[in-house]
Amino acid sequence: MSGALKPLSSTTRTVEWDELPASVREIPEAFDPMAEGVLMAHQVEWVRIKAPIKVCPKGRRTGITFATALDKTIVAASRKSAGGSNVFYIGDTKEKGLEFIGYCAKFARVIARAQGAGVSSIEEFLFEDQDERGHSRNITAYRIRFSSGYQVTALSSRPANIRGLQGVVILDEAAFHPDVQGVLDAATALLIWGGSIEVISSHNGKSNPFNQLCLDIESGRYGSEAKVLTVTFDDAVRNGLFERSMMMQGKAPTAEGKAAWYSRIRTAYGPRRAAMREELDAIPRDGNGVAIPSIWIEAAMREERPVLRLVLDDDFAARPARERESWCEDWIRLHLVPLLETLDPLRSHIGGYDFARHRDFSIPVPIELTQTLQRRVPFVIEMHKVPFRQQQQISWALWRGLPRFSGVAIDATGNGEAMAETTADEFGSELVHQIKLSRGWYGTWMPKMAQTFEDGMFDLPRDANHMDDLRAVELVDGIMMVPDVRRADMKDPDLFRHGDYAISLALAHFASLHLSSAIDFHRVTHNAATQRLIKRGAGWRNNEGIW
Repeated sequence: MSGALKPLSSTTRTVEWDELPASVREIPEAFDPMAEGVLMAHQVEWVRIKAPIKVCPKGRRTGITFATALDKTIVAASRKSAGGSNVFYIGDTKEKGLEFIGYCAKFARVIARAQGAGVSSIEEFLFEDQDERGHSRNITAYRIRFSSGYQVTALSSRPANIRGLQGVVILDEAAFHPDVQGVLDAATALLIWGGSIEVISSHNGKSNPFNQLCLDIESGRYGSEAKVLTVTFDDAVRNGLFERSMMMQGKAPTAEGKAAWYSRIRTAYGPRRAAMREELDAIPRDGNGVAIPSIWIEAAMREERPVLRLVLDDDFAARPARERESWCEDWIRLHLVPLLETLDPLRSHIGGYDFARHRDFSIPVPIELTQTLQRRVPFVIEMHKVPFRQQQQISWALWRGLPRFSGVAIDATGNGEAMAETTADEFGSELVHQIKLSRGWYGTWMPKMAQTFEDGMFDLPRDANHMDDLRAVELVDGIMMVPDVRRADMKDPDLFRHGDYAISLALAHFASLHLSSAIDFHRVTHNAATQRLIKRGAGWRNNEGIW
């Protein structure tokens, strides 16, 4: 069928529950989507809007996608006479598609029982997307099929031919698609065939076509067929967002806890008031917004790989120095050394290191340079509240363990200066680039990293925190940089991130463009009780070390 999406059924497989994002897996077993009051007032208002085009500019964490998943599960489970229809969800990342389909699967079990209907498990399959010129590509998709004959389908990326999706089409985080105007134009053309469109997104700058769509609808340019509902973070808080969050975690909400939680989210933005208003209050800012499109980032995140995460409490720093050193040696032996042993000894390796001591994450990032000059990150280390000496232990063990070590760029701003200096003393200034992060440095080197994403030359671990960090890179007064804004950590909402992985990756990318002569560090045993590390230069490359 020309110009349509066609399923390739031979590749269908069942998606296991533990493959779904944590936000889905953590929904309590006793959660009943059909119970009275399960949706907050603004969620109810959204699902009650019946229009061929409806748009929701929203603040973060307001639950609009969650409510849409519940509503559309009911739509797909219903017969045609009751308003049933196929549902297609298009998010800005594969992770969002899995989250949406996971919500639908959770809801479908209860709804199907209530209606005496059947429902299949989540299936992963391929859609053949064919554009108007006949060019085809395969898109990973997820679906749930109902006995009504309809299905909910979540696509991992935007199809070229949205007109081929007959039914209800949901565009989530539309403002962050790389071709926002193209998406919106194709979606509105779908109305010709009797479909409907729901566009959900936080803002991404005043000049973004998503904001223009909202203004056009509100000014009446789409007539009475289109509706806009703005939902802010404060709307959700007034309607019980904190209490719902505590319920999901099995905790009792308190007035004091709510005040602290609200203050923590607001103050995390620091002086970046425009960013806070955009992300929480749905007020678009004057800047150009996200600099690296999510589709580039997701394309680079090719598979799950280890993220060694070390989060310590304040008491650890008070332990005796030798005890901390011994504990860290064990951590390196158990967690880091096995990963280092898997690296290709014939490839050059470099690194980047954004240093932090208390507030943010400290992240050393190793990169392997492949035969085709791709930048492959085999694993990542994340440290929070790790004392300086232990960060030094871990990072030095990393640099020593990288085969054909060819350089590292370290953030030498503020507290990072001492780490950069001591590392240069240990490994040599020709291998250690001490970088003073500034608008000038960002303006020169961040666009080069973004270009590497666009060229498909990054090969990164798949991780939601890293995705969020990379999306934090913005154009600020024409400079591509990480603004002074902190976002909640995906694994621990009590911790915050400042685009830390993005900065470390930019530093590692800088190091990859400033290669030094490769040096190997080999472990040499000179008696039964003692081990020491020997730096082996080019003159020793055919030996196994010195005895």
